[in-house]
Amino acid sequence: MNIRDKIVTDYKELAKKVEAHKILGHKVVCTIGSWDMLHIGHVRYLNTAKDYGDVLIVGVDSDEAIKFYKGPNRPIIPEEERMEMLCYQECIDYVVPIHDVDIRGNWQYGMIKQVPMDVFISVSGDSYTPEQEEMINKYCGKLEVIPRQAEQTSSTDIIQNVLKTHLAKNIRKLRKPKRVPQQDLFGENGKENEA
Repeated sequence: MNIRDKIVTDYKELAKKVEAHKILGHKVVCTIGSWDMLHIGHVRYLNTAKDYGDVLIVGVDSDEAIKFYKGPNRPIIPEEERMEMLCYQECIDYVVPIHDVDIRGNWQYGMIKQVPMDVFISVSGDSYTPEQEEMINKYCGKLEVIPRQAEQTSSTDIIQNVLKTHLAKNIRKLRKPKRVPQQDLFGENGKENEA
């Protein structure tokens, strides 16, 4: 199987695949996120999510959606590449782009409204309000909230550390006085050049 065959861009097509799994008695689990700057916390989280069922579907927020809730300089990695990176994770069965986000960055539940999921996995501290959790519970059999899987690593922290290091390096360069070679100020014989 081509690894990119895991990407399903149409909810109706995904619903057919999920229905086939359910006929086979498989429990279907899903989660969504930006998955920008994939790191160990993401990988642990996805493997833990897979433990809740037989089939793991991962929604990937669109570039436009991420800009709404993370700012204009995100994502760092384009949507297509983020989806492909996830396809290489063995625990993931299907990867789905998520485009139904309002101008505040709130997901509109399109995938779970159209595709019958058994469990939705979320990370503790996520920005789901009680109302959003209620909607997720309405469309999925169960909402499971699991702890963050990396205490010291997040995509935002990685980006901020890189920027701080880069800025500090450039600030040091700006603070260094420029040394003008002596021969630029004076001619070869040590006399001042005339303009």
